[in-house]
Amino acid sequence: MHFLLIIGALTAGQLARQSGLFPGRAHGWVNRWIIAVALPSVALHVVPSIRWDASVLLPFLTSPLVFAGAWLFVTHLSRRYAVPPETRAALLLTAGLGNTSFIGFPLTQAYFGDEGLRIAVMCDQGSFFTLSTLGTLTALHAAHGGNVSIPSLAKKVAFFPPFIGFLAAVLLPAFVDLSPADPLFSLLASTLVPLALFSVGLQLNLSDLGLRSPLLAAGLAYKLLIAPLLLLAAAAAAGLSGVVAQVSVFEAAMPPMITAAILAAEHRLDPALANRMAGAGIVLSFVSSAVWWYIVMTVL
Repeated sequence: MHFLLIIGALTAGQLARQSGLFPGRAHGWVNRWIIAVALPSVALHVVPSIRWDASVLLPFLTSPLVFAGAWLFVTHLSRRYAVPPETRAALLLTAGLGNTSFIGFPLTQAYFGDEGLRIAVMCDQGSFFTLSTLGTLTALHAAHGGNVSIPSLAKKVAFFPPFIGFLAAVLLPAFVDLSPADPLFSLLASTLVPLALFSVGLQLNLSDLGLRSPLLAAGLAYKLLIAPLLLLAAAAAAGLSGVVAQVSVFEAAMPPMITAAILAAEHRLDPALANRMAGAGIVLSFVSSAVWWYIVMTVL
């Protein structure tokens, strides 16, 4: 069912694009709903139920570590090939943030069962935290050409809806019972995936897939190959093994986060490249995930 929705929503977006019935910036309204309503609702629905203890450390840190590696990778790539700032930010967002939930959850459950799925949920919370903080900082800094002061940037992050939602989800349960509102949060959160996929399909120009193929290949190589390899090396060096380490590495191998592509598009950070990263990454991940499952089961 998950995979049918992926194909259906992407196809619907592409058909809507080709029909000519939607204006050029129609995806902007979809993206605004995702950022202002759906993402904060995801945080308010999921975060209050998390039990924070030492067992969640590696899964939660997986996304920040992958993002840090992406920053080093993209910085080196940009210096060597003179990549424009907007493209650099789009590449960092999509190579640094993984689709740990909608693609990650069904694949993890298929390969590792329910025990693996519980670990994948924690990986996804690390992804959401990274998106709400480092991802937001990256997008805002690049959108303003790097000419924004630290106080101004901090203010923009503080008032960015996904960050507000995450902060509220962490702090409010200590003072207020959010459970009566959870059905509403769940309903609003459920709009995230289909609308995000539709938006990617609406912006994806299939006739232009090869325009910047070296950057696309480099970004996908990092996200699908290098990032999980780095986490595998870190886990092995720390002497970690078992299902927690296996699932953490497996989740690091997930394709680019669709919402990261949406964030790049909303701030006009090379949306063409960002959406190609998301679309092509989903297709390739069905093969690469099988390879990584075999590797982690053998090594860890």
